[in-house]
Amino acid sequence: MYYSIRMLILSLFILSTVEGASGESAQTAFQTASPFSPRLDVGSDQAIVYGVNASFNDRLASWRAANYETAFMTGISWGGYDAYYGADPRRIAEEIQTDKQGKRIMHGHSTTVGYNVPTPAYLDFLKAHIMPAIEAGVETYYLEEPEYWAVTGWSQGFKDTWQSYYGTPWVEPDSSVDAQFKASRLKYELYYNALSEVFDHIKSEGKARGFEAKCFVPTHSLLSYAQIRMISPESHLMDLDSADGYLAQVWTGTARMPNQYGGIVKERTFETAFLEYGQMLSMVRPSGRTVWFLADPVEDDPNHTWADYEKNYKLTLAASLFWPDVHRFEVMPWPHRVFNGVYPLEEGNAEKKGPMPAAYAVPLMASINALNDMDQKDIQRDMGSEGIGVIVSDTLMFQRVNPHPSAPHLGSFFGLALPLLKHGVPVEPVQLEQILQPGALDAYNVLLLTYEGQKPLRADYHEALEHWVRKGGALIVVGDGKDPYHQVQAWWNGEGTLNDDAYQDLYRRLGIEEGAYESVQAVGEGCVRILCESPADLQQQADGPEKVRTLVRDVLKHQGQTLETQNYLVLWRGPYVIAMGLDESLPGAPKILKGPFIDLFHPELALVEEVTLVPGTPRLLYDLGKLVEGGAMVPVASARVKNIRRPQGKVLMDTRGPQGTEAILWMSAPSAPREVRLDTGAAIQFQWNPAHEFLCLRFANQGERLGVAVAF
Repeated sequence: MYYSIRMLILSLFILSTVEGASGESAQTAFQTASPFSPRLDVGSDQAIVYGVNASFNDRLASWRAANYETAFMTGISWGGYDAYYGADPRRIAEEIQTDKQGKRIMHGHSTTVGYNVPTPAYLDFLKAHIMPAIEAGVETYYLEEPEYWAVTGWSQGFKDTWQSYYGTPWVEPDSSVDAQFKASRLKYELYYNALSEVFDHIKSEGKARGFEAKCFVPTHSLLSYAQIRMISPESHLMDLDSADGYLAQVWTGTARMPNQYGGIVKERTFETAFLEYGQMLSMVRPSGRTVWFLADPVEDDPNHTWADYEKNYKLTLAASLFWPDVHRFEVMPWPHRVFNGVYPLEEGNAEKKGPMPAAYAVPLMASINALNDMDQKDIQRDMGSEGIGVIVSDTLMFQRVNPHPSAPHLGSFFGLALPLLKHGVPVEPVQLEQILQPGALDAYNVLLLTYEGQKPLRADYHEALEHWVRKGGALIVVGDGKDPYHQVQAWWNGEGTLNDDAYQDLYRRLGIEEGAYESVQAVGEGCVRILCESPADLQQQADGPEKVRTLVRDVLKHQGQTLETQNYLVLWRGPYVIAMGLDESLPGAPKILKGPFIDLFHPELALVEEVTLVPGTPRLLYDLGKLVEGGAMVPVASARVKNIRRPQGKVLMDTRGPQGTEAILWMSAPSAPREVRLDTGAAIQFQWNPAHEFLCLRFANQGERLGVAVAF
């Protein structure tokens, strides 16, 4: 009787995403330029077929035949577009982004394809280039990386565009801060307009063929582009009706870029990724559009060890999962370099290489399978104070090169955000360009703002901030006013006729008095505190982080609240537990989580009774205590599990995973099975855990559907 009742209860969850409910929109995807292969059978919902060439239709058909939803991706600022440049060799000289020394910025190692100025001829080429995908009925499009290098601006194509856009002769971008700001603004607008034109074309052509196309922009975060000195339209794209959202290109290669905290420069992969993902979410959250999060099991640099790739993948993946508003994931960009890749096995021994170790492949596939199930409604947090944000602007990209480049480690952002995150406060980037959306600031009690390294493009942002403060918000402004870009010809200084910096308009609106520079000043129901120091200077000081935390404590105290801090972060997404012990944090005993759990980051997917959070080590767990409340019959598996059926006395299921990897499945089983078999007759191992009533199955993934039958 107990067995039949429990099986009846568990059957209620057959439609959970992890078991592959039909009729749902894609939750997971990967991009590939390869045709289907059993080695690449990741098992995600969507295969994004990359690039148009002679093999495009065959590649597309192969993924469709393997029962994947298909989409299309290509670059917007670069790509395999030799045909365009070859048609007129002058295009290489005139249209490829060029620096002051006359160097053309090529893509990768190409001698014919570079980062392009999006001229009308180039956009016409792209629209024609994409037509085979439209004609094949592809409904989802990703035009990736609208990128303009900050050091460029000397090509004839850019000079001509400057003349057309500003109505004045081109000037060298590095000749003044005003010229550099104008050059950056133009680059920002160029790819905004380019995507607008190409997206409109895709949607129009799709509609003519009877389908509604969706258009997304895969792009680095604002923080990444500012660090590597690129300019992209970023949040501006939400001004396009034709843009359905973003794919956040955050991975080891972006998140491991060193930053500075307490005067120490080093890689902080988890913290950087956490803030990158948060910034990408902040661009779409007010508008209600969609964002996908990417993580990469390897990265572009092929010289790291498998252990390094695994460590940083787990850090970035965990960081992405701390944002429960997002439940769509690109699980990897290039499966061929993951499952067919050969990389160093030992640090310092570049000659000893091999394929992905099984100890990495199992937790990787278990994590990917779990991503299909992350649309959870029951969210619980064990974190420090919430509702605290740091304002960022797209103009963070505008001040990165000569004549006065901003702080190399983005002190204007990290100098304010890291002191809070390091003490367990889930601080959120808040996109300045989105605060005019209704309700955009409702979730925040405290905002930190600086105009060092970034500037407000519109005066009505200050109107929104004033309204928020007077309704009860606490605003902290940090900056010494010495940034030369305060003097660009802009709205806050009467287009250069006044000496005002970008803060003055805001201060006038808020009625700021001298006292706000020494203590908290009440403004309406809210308050303001000003610190006349550079955030970049604060990040270089050993006590700089504590200065930032003290500011937050002071404004919260004024509001009758306290700043809650701790040395870890924990989030429950339904039965999934994402946890991180923080280094460079508060002293004290580590957090211990009581299970039982299945550890998705363990090489054997071990069942554990408790977990101690070690500083710098992320955890992804399945809480077996929540199984009946919201779990699936197969809660954890290093394969995709679908189509679970329950005829009398049996459980049947379909699985799939990349050939050459091992499937480990944890299945709820109140009694030991009589028989377990694969429909192919291949070997399968199983072990029953009577203490927790779970069955662990092990077999080899084959890159095709495998039927599993368990008889009781």
